[in-house]
Amino acid sequence: MAVNPQLFPNGLPVPFEGELFVLTREGVECQADKVPDISGGSFSAKGKLYLSNVRLIFVADKPIGNLFAFDMPLLFIHEERFNQPIFLCNNVSGKVHPVIPDGSNRSLFGPYNFKILFKEGGVGTFVPLFFNLLRSLRESDLSRSTAPILDPFPTAQPPVDEMIRHAYIDPNDPTKLYLQQPGVTGSQLRRRNYSGSVSEDAS
Repeated sequence: MAVNPQLFPNGLPVPFEGELFVLTREGVECQADKVPDISGGSFSAKGKLYLSNVRLIFVADKPIGNLFAFDMPLLFIHEERFNQPIFLCNNVSGKVHPVIPDGSNRSLFGPYNFKILFKEGGVGTFVPLFFNLLRSLRESDLSRSTAPILDPFPTAQPPVDEMIRHAYIDPNDPTKLYLQQPGVTGSQLRRRNYSGSVSEDAS
């Protein structure tokens, strides 16, 4: 997990080189604990969710303190579950390891608990694509079985286009799939690391 990933002025996350957006979903609430720069460490906000072949990005409608967004590398997510409580809204919960700054002691950083609540219903599009992406990344990332995941970027790309082509689309589900990538030029892409800045707008 990394706080405040780079965003364009229109709120779209700045993609990494080789990153493909799969879907976006409005009307969700995201909760997380032990978040830096938040009083008490607990974070809860409504906003928009983006899913790519690399990460899950939450962008809050209104900032909470200094935090306006965070992303979760898919390879860092574990113990994920889809929950269907009787009286509350459907949600996805799990744990995610933080993105550790270079030179920091890994033992000082533990995983965060997170929960994504679908306040406006409709999970039939998001849930299968999210879990299929996780499974595909884990199967293709051979280093996962021999060593802890240190790099948030997958060694092989999951078949995103094929997943989207075969996705079941519920007409009542407000999830929006990216059949074509948003208009981002090559000069606007982020290098495959979590540092740098961008000032241009995505049109």
